[in-house]
Amino acid sequence: MTPSRPYLLKALYEWISDNEWTPYIAVDTQVQGVMVPEQFVQDGQIVLNIAMSAVRDLFMDHTGVSFNARFGGVPMNVFVPTAAVLAIYARENGQGMGFGVEPGVEALMQEAEAAEELPHSNDEPPREVPPRAEGKPKLTIVKN
Repeated sequence: MTPSRPYLLKALYEWISDNEWTPYIAVDTQVQGVMVPEQFVQDGQIVLNIAMSAVRDLFMDHTGVSFNARFGGVPMNVFVPTAAVLAIYARENGQGMGFGVEPGVEALMQEAEAAEELPHSNDEPPREVPPRAEGKPKLTIVKN
């Protein structure tokens, strides 16, 4: 059976967004394949605002969550393997879901490892993200 995490992640993202709340994901940065701004990682975790107003080119599938965002004004391509997502919740009220160990999570880990083995071009400069008309999106570090 395939893992339920990718399906639940997409459904909860849609539910949070439809209610006009701000979707955040908590990420385990120790999972292989995680590409996030290291300067914001605390205790092996990072919380990311994945609202459409905060990111560009958001894409979620069975392998992970990817998007482009600015961190401290610097554009960055972010990739979070699905197995590294610890929780998704609304900033405004904390409603959402935390993910524990589930059957099939090993398959997600293997997919993340396989994606890491693909050749990446590090010579390519980050894509310049133009500012939006309504102002620059802001990501906020949330401490527990």
